[in-house]
Amino acid sequence: MILFLHNRYRTTGGEERAVDDLAWLVREHLDEDVEVLARDSAALGRARAARGLLRGGLDEGDVAAAVRRTGARVVHAHNLLPQFGWRALAAAREAGARTVLHLHNYRLVCAVGTCFTKDGDCTRCHGRDTWPGVRLNCRGTGPEAAVYGVALARHQAAMTGHADAVVVPSAFAERRLRELGAPLPAEVHVVPHVVRAEEGRASGAEGRASGAEGRGPGGERRDGGPALVASRLAREKGVDVAIEACRIAGIPLVVAGDGPLRADLERRADGADVRFAGRVSDDELRSLRAEASLAIVPSRSAETFGLAAAEAMAAGLPVVATDIGALPELLPAEQLAPPGDAAALAALATTLRGDRAAGERGREKVRRVASPDAVAPRLRAVYDDH
Repeated sequence: MILFLHNRYRTTGGEERAVDDLAWLVREHLDEDVEVLARDSAALGRARAARGLLRGGLDEGDVAAAVRRTGARVVHAHNLLPQFGWRALAAAREAGARTVLHLHNYRLVCAVGTCFTKDGDCTRCHGRDTWPGVRLNCRGTGPEAAVYGVALARHQAAMTGHADAVVVPSAFAERRLRELGAPLPAEVHVVPHVVRAEEGRASGAEGRASGAEGRGPGGERRDGGPALVASRLAREKGVDVAIEACRIAGIPLVVAGDGPLRADLERRADGADVRFAGRVSDDELRSLRAEASLAIVPSRSAETFGLAAAEAMAAGLPVVATDIGALPELLPAEQLAPPGDAAALAALATTLRGDRAAGERGREKVRRVASPDAVAPRLRAVYDDH
């Protein structure tokens, strides 16, 4: 039995998807039972959240009880803030479980977890010096920024110190965390996000490779289809750059996702061939990918993996992205543009749109790096390493 701990975010995103997919991987490919002990920040009042942050966790007895009840041999911890904290790991250890801390982002040091501020990529905070995040008000309110700054400085060493193993999703993520002065152990395990094979995905890609006229479901041509961005609509995701790039290239664009910048992005897209699909289901996203001729990942922030890119690649779509974070671990240099450079992104989009060979290369890369067969042995090694 593997017990997952995860404090869900107020605004769900890629980490929730990664946690769900890893739970699926453990059940289906490691043949172990999984239980997820979750907390939800949306249901947690700000006063209680602050107490959890400053104390290093709340209700750690619930974690110990869950370990004893389930007989969990491993507690696999994902986001622990604000409610679980390092005390959850300590309680799990005391109850007899091996503890694995999975760092999906940079929140050990960075209060927002993305290393991104209004002026771009940011590594000002370093180790226990979290004052820059308070000064820059990275959490959006002065009191919350101060609480995070104090809590991260106070508890980051205890967080990793109570983990028997630390996991990150990419080599870049480990390098960035060390650059930030995070208190990491000498050995950190790189376990990429697993990309689940979607029903019908492989046959569709094989059909395009064998000359099936590049048609998606229903017979529509993909080569003339729109570009697709699947993203939360926040500044660090660079969706405005994709809009401008597609305007320059004369390529229609579909934007799947929602977020705080939607209204602003809709104004920016005025007069361009852009459709905002809003938040979509997994089935709807599969349909959008089937109709698209290109996926764009225009991030301004240092992605720790690039799940949107990997999922589009697994669907056989050619992908163009920005040269930042872990994206170069997925994509070759000829498919990357400098962050924020709409003209360079437009040139790549024009060249790679409908490129079946690039789509096939991407699909094979994801199969090697992030398929269940690639990720499962890495995760098992982490669980079993004593």
